[in-house]
Amino acid sequence: MSRDLENRIALVTGASSGFGAACVDAFVAAGARVVAAGRRADRLADVAGRHPGRVHVLPLDVRDRTAVERSLAALPPGFAEVDVLVNSAGLALGLEPAQRASVDEWEQMIETNCAGLVTVTRALLPGMIARGRGHVVNIGSVAATYPYPGGNVYGATKAFVRQFTLNLKADLLGTPVRATVIEPGMAETEFSVVRFGGDAERAKKVYDGMQPLTPADVADTILWCVTRPPHVNVNAIELMPVAQAFSPFTVKRG
Repeated sequence: MSRDLENRIALVTGASSGFGAACVDAFVAAGARVVAAGRRADRLADVAGRHPGRVHVLPLDVRDRTAVERSLAALPPGFAEVDVLVNSAGLALGLEPAQRASVDEWEQMIETNCAGLVTVTRALLPGMIARGRGHVVNIGSVAATYPYPGGNVYGATKAFVRQFTLNLKADLLGTPVRATVIEPGMAETEFSVVRFGGDAERAKKVYDGMQPLTPADVADTILWCVTRPPHVNVNAIELMPVAQAFSPFTVKRG
C-alpha cells in the first residue's frame, strides 16, 4: 500500500459522512494523521473508531467563526501543523424555483458552503505558508457550471467555491502551497436526503436505474491530487458517473 502521506496531517471538514468520511479513511490508509471535523460528534467517533490513534475528533460547526478560529488554534500536538485541508462541509437544501424557495435555506447554504469554507481556509492558510507546505482542496460541484431548475443558490455557492479556489491559486503564487477544487456530479451520499428534508424514499429515487459516483470515488480523486509531485498543482477536476451527461438547452414555446 502506498504511504504517500506518511507523517502528514490532514484536516477534513464534514468528516462525519459522505465525501468527508471517505477522505478520512483514504488519508489514514495513505499514512496521514487526520483531524476529523463535523457537527455530529457520534458519527465522528464512529469514523475515528476505525483508525485508533490516527484521528483526532473535532466537533465543529463551520458556520461558527469564533468556534472555528478558537478550535483550530488549539489543535493538540501531533495534529496542529495541518498539511492538507479538505473543505468538504456543505449541503443543498430544497429544489424549489427561486420565487418559492426558502430564504432561510438559502442563508444556511451560503453560511456553510461559502462563509464556513473561507473561515476554515483563512484560519489554516498562514500556518501552511509559514511551514512552506500545504494544500487546500475544496469540494465544489458540477452545479457550479451547469445550472438546473431548483439549483439556484446551491449552484451559486458552488460557483463561488470554484472561483475562490482559483483566486487562492493566484494569491499563493510564490509559495509552495497548492489549491484545488473537485467538482463531482451525481454521487450517492446523504446529499439528497438532506436536500429533501430527510425523505429517504424520495432521495433514493434520484439514483434509480443508474450507478452514481461513490464517496470512495471522490476521496480517491482527492488523494491523487494531494499526492502529485510538489511542483504540480491540479487546479480543478470535474467528474461524473458514466450514466450522467449534458442536456440541450430548454426552450419554452408558445
